[in-house]
Amino acid sequence: MLVIKIKPDEKIDKALKLYKRKFRNTKQLQLLKDNKYFTKKSTRRREEIAKAKYKEDYQRSQEI
Repeated sequence: MLVIKIKPDEKIDKALKLYKRKFRNTKQLQLLKDNKYFTKKSTRRREEIAKAKYKEDYQRSQEI
């Protein structure tokens, strides 16, 4: 649970901005989307390997 402590004289806009930043940095939305449905372990592993290959190819192309 995200908790934002604000002082009595702080504006609500600042607190909302802090909440949004904290929400984005903790990747809560991504976790909710990932857990929306079940994915098999083999599928997750396959996606991670594909992502790693893409990153490696991208880095190689940047070096050249």
